[in-house]
Amino acid sequence: MGGSAPRRDGHLPVESTSFVDRRSELTAGRELLARARLVTLTGPGGVGKTRLAGRIAARVERAFPDGVRFVPLSGLHDPTLVPLAVADALDLHDHSERPALDALVEQLTDRRVLLVLDNCEHLLASCATLVGALLRGTTGVRVLATSRHRLGLTEEHLMDVRPLPVPDPDGDLTAADGYPALALFADRAAAVAPGFRLTAANRASVARLCRRLDGLPLAIELAAVRMRVLDLPQLLTRLDDRYRLLTTGSPTVPPRHQTLRAAIDWSYELCDAQEQLTWSRLSVLPGTFDLETAEAVCAGESVLEAGDVLDAVAGLLDKSVLCRETGPTGGARYRLLDTLRQYGLERLRERPGEEHRAQVRHRDRIQRQAATAERDWFGPAQPDIVACLRADRDNLRSALDFSLTTPGESHAGLRLAGTLWFHWHACGAPREGRYWLDRALEANPDPTPERARALWVAGLLAGCPEDLTRGRRRAQQARELAETLGDQAEAAHADYVVGVIRLFSDDLTGALDHFRAGVARGRVPGQHLSLVGLDRVELACALAYLGRADEAIEVCEATRRLCAEHGERWVLSYVERILALAHSVRGDWERAQRHGREAIRLKHAVHDVLGMGLTLDLLARIATARGAHEHAAVLLGGADRAWADVDRDRWGSACLNSTRRGSEERVRAAIGRAAFRRAYEHGAALTLTDVVALELEEKPPASAPVEEPPTAPGVRLTRREAQVAELVAEGLANQQIADRLVIARRTAEGHVERILSKLGFSNRSQIASWVTAQR
Repeated sequence: MGGSAPRRDGHLPVESTSFVDRRSELTAGRELLARARLVTLTGPGGVGKTRLAGRIAARVERAFPDGVRFVPLSGLHDPTLVPLAVADALDLHDHSERPALDALVEQLTDRRVLLVLDNCEHLLASCATLVGALLRGTTGVRVLATSRHRLGLTEEHLMDVRPLPVPDPDGDLTAADGYPALALFADRAAAVAPGFRLTAANRASVARLCRRLDGLPLAIELAAVRMRVLDLPQLLTRLDDRYRLLTTGSPTVPPRHQTLRAAIDWSYELCDAQEQLTWSRLSVLPGTFDLETAEAVCAGESVLEAGDVLDAVAGLLDKSVLCRETGPTGGARYRLLDTLRQYGLERLRERPGEEHRAQVRHRDRIQRQAATAERDWFGPAQPDIVACLRADRDNLRSALDFSLTTPGESHAGLRLAGTLWFHWHACGAPREGRYWLDRALEANPDPTPERARALWVAGLLAGCPEDLTRGRRRAQQARELAETLGDQAEAAHADYVVGVIRLFSDDLTGALDHFRAGVARGRVPGQHLSLVGLDRVELACALAYLGRADEAIEVCEATRRLCAEHGERWVLSYVERILALAHSVRGDWERAQRHGREAIRLKHAVHDVLGMGLTLDLLARIATARGAHEHAAVLLGGADRAWADVDRDRWGSACLNSTRRGSEERVRAAIGRAAFRRAYEHGAALTLTDVVALELEEKPPASAPVEEPPTAPGVRLTRREAQVAELVAEGLANQQIADRLVIARRTAEGHVERILSKLGFSNRSQIASWVTAQR
């Protein structure tokens, strides 16, 4: 069945809250993926393709040193976004002007990675083009796809995901407990009717019900929820009545499709009017959402109030229409399985104008969230803002697409794309930001403050030599338009971008004069504090590169006080990097290293890939000067790995490239080519998280023990092990656990091994089952 794909933290939304035993399919999938580079899991909606793909991927994760990445596709409608979604899932932030697919293939050339493309059926042509290019242009990339239809490539190996087997209800049922369909029903029924279990007396009835539902996991789960108010004989009787009524449609419709449709129809009709309307309106949300978003999208028009939505969400959770997940900052989030979302859209479209109004409410909610995030960006909430925006990326894309494809809504799309400047630039996806900004600018040629902002943001996202000219032109256009409109803040923002491009174009003296004038001008009304701070950072950068270290340090210290006053981290990370650069110019390598390490720690916290690349280059130079040559080579490998995700040529900047080349030449001369190559390749093979951990010399923190689980006497997990066990239960692989907890991958692996040893288990599925039993 469908379902939204994982967030960047690797969490894979499951199709059911219950365990479905598919050991034979898991084995077959692993074996097929071992010999084929493209495996497509096919089958009808509700059959379990997404969950099975996630489990196969978790089983083979160790075979892919560069990771397993899930790519959400159910929320995409624009084929152009498919390669951008893949790059986003891989944390590849290409800045070049090359076609997105070409850049993606080049960045993956030397990597061994498994891509899980989830829900390809509505984007078959684009997915086939992408996969074909990856198979031709790389050797270490493998693809596991889920789709209701094959991709149609000659390299494709198909695996038909069948419904769960069901025993003959009139046959020998002595071994019926071993059938996963019956176990699934019993598990879900017990959740709503405590004490229910399979017995000799009810096995035949459960088997008959599961057979009526064709063994479809989603249909079984929806039916089992009825056990809250019906006993098993009543459920069977009513189900038979419903199916005689609802499966007498066109004979050309496949029986399993009729079965699932009947199950969903019945669930819908058993909802009250408020729950039905909430289900329908929530269907405009392709990704996960929190309660506040549900209330914003569903409440209104004197039909539903916010309190009604809360009750309706609770009812839909009880009926297994909604799934509950833990959000990136710990709060509850919800989602509609893709099959149920498509059904809800059909129902919504039966009400004239309802879909448009719900989309407008959704877009306005996203705009308010974006505006709040921008307002709070220069403050202590940055990591939470990053996590929440990434969790909402499918909804954000949907809001932008709606605005830019619906007559009369394009100006709102321009405003939203510009408001998110910090997301695209600091820790989002610059190429995707340029995509939305280009579309928004084309659709909104009128001179407005929103256009001025979009122009300078598009200029800021220029990040390669061939794009710097266009970026400078757009920033200058933004400044001129803002000045014409009398908008001092947008003019100052655009002026910052003009200076940045001068700096990266190696016009150090011109950049120095430019930023000195900007800093002397002071903050103008409405100017974002982040960009005020960055004006000072770039001034200090130009001073440091020109050898004026003392002046650079003075500017940095003043800026650091500004950041500390507001609890800010992202700008502070650049302040720390420039302090490291300035102390390097002075030859004070100990202080330089201390500031460089603080910079890399802060940048990792907000996932600033570009900033990590810049800082690793500098830390390699510092390590070289301190005589730690092998470590410097490792850092150079890690830095090149980071820059490969942005721009291998470091935008053609002479300053940046000379730092990189100088370090390599000195290290090679000190330890020889062979030793350099070994250390360099070691660094290049590490993830950014591992490189950062290595530089910071992190060790697993001492942890206090958690309370002993009552059902596992004698087992004591540390607090960190308990956290890791919870993430294993969510389906996260080791790298994804490491990313979530900001620890090294090898540290995560060690925690998992210790948990297995303590609990006496042999695989991760047993950990997941154990965690579920403790809840």
